Amino acid sequence: MNEYRADQATLGLSSPMALEGFLEAAPDAIVVVDRSANIVIVNELAARLFGYSREELLGMQIDGLVPQRFREHHAGHRNNYFREPHTRPMGDGRELSGRRKDGSEFPVEISLSPLQTEAGTLVISIIRDTTARRKVEARFRGFLEAAPDAIVVVSHEGKIVILNTQAERLFKFTRANLLGMPVETLVPERFRGRHAGHRGGFFADPRVRPMGSGLELFGLRSDGSEFPVEISLSPIETEEGMLVSAAIRDITERKLVETRLRSSLKEKEVLLKEVHHRVKNNLQIVSSMLNLQMEKLSDAKAIELFKESQNRVRSIALFHEKLYQSRDLGRVEIADYLKGLANGLFATYGVNPDDIVLAVDTEDIPLGVDAAISCGLIVNELVSNSLKHAFPERRKGQVEVTLRSAGTDVVLEVADNGAGFPANLDFRSPGTLGLKLVAIFAEQVGGTMDLTREHGTRFSLRFPPGTGS
Repeated sequence: MNEYRADQATLGLSSPMALEGFLEAAPDAIVVVDRSANIVIVNELAARLFGYSREELLGMQIDGLVPQRFREHHAGHRNNYFREPHTRPMGDGRELSGRRKDGSEFPVEISLSPLQTEAGTLVISIIRDTTARRKVEARFRGFLEAAPDAIVVVSHEGKIVILNTQAERLFKFTRANLLGMPVETLVPERFRGRHAGHRGGFFADPRVRPMGSGLELFGLRSDGSEFPVEISLSPIETEEGMLVSAAIRDITERKLVETRLRSSLKEKEVLLKEVHHRVKNNLQIVSSMLNLQMEKLSDAKAIELFKESQNRVRSIALFHEKLYQSRDLGRVEIADYLKGLANGLFATYGVNPDDIVLAVDTEDIPLGVDAAISCGLIVNELVSNSLKHAFPERRKGQVEVTLRSAGTDVVLEVADNGAGFPANLDFRSPGTLGLKLVAIFAEQVGGTMDLTREHGTRFSLRFPPGTGS
């Protein structure tokens, strides 16, 4: 130890005791070399790492710690460093190895720093045995190579430190060309300005999550071509700090399929709208034919029957018109449909709105096609009945149509404050076609119909919204 301290003093170091304390407290092996490649200072960790005693190392040429196959170039690298001494890693991008006294080799990482002394410039080499880390990396690389997606691991500084073969193939870069490069190399130019901020945001809150949720992401190949990607991010804790692993999947095929599906669905939507439009037109033709037929009739009862059939046809035609205009072909705007239907019946029967008031109060409940058209036909029959029978001799009054939610069910009501439903008539076993149709449509939606005779007539249909849709 006295010889060691004497060497420090000879070199002109201002505080040999302080330097000794620093060297022994360091977590890595430290070897200090002069311009002639002589080892002039070492710490105990360096002696143990290379299998020598400290006395054996002092005065030894540094090449003795370098494997034979690298020694030829080592002198040139050392001389270059003395010409331009600055703190930097040694052999950046190259695999470095140390040689022990017994001839065995081990992988190392080395950082170089100049040390100015009265005797001239020395080089401090901080040497770390990376054997354990290489074993972990080897296992990790085995995992990465087995992964179905491209994997790129990035440091806090945004440098690519690990990638798998799938990443090489996907981005058309070689591993050597990507290692140590900024990850923005793989990002299209127009996104690079924001990418550093996104990366910093991830390191501030590292957790497994998709990247750019809700955003369109693209990768950039070495040939300049771009492709859509899906990226999942995961933090990795290492001795050197936090890394982020990006699992990258090319979704070009999925995007093409989605585009084809959207195009196909658009075509089907246009076709379905055209079908509804044509059905509506054909029903209007049927309505016009019934109207022409009525002109040849003189029997009031027959004319009334034709008019009722015409109203039913118009009810169905109006439904197809509303469906044609709807943004969602799976449902119709039920509130507008029922209001338009009731107003049409008032016009058909020539009702003076000053005599009979129409009140429509409907919630916009999402009903399927079958349920909506059944409700429309029920309203058609019940409102028609009210207009024909509830207000004799120009009696004044009101007709109400309501549709509302009631717990998990839907309630459709048609009411009037007119003369009232005949007490001797059982609406559940009706003799008229209209009430028979009401019973049929109520059954189709899985509903139950009730009748209240107080203050006029009120039909209430309760049914589950999913039935018949």
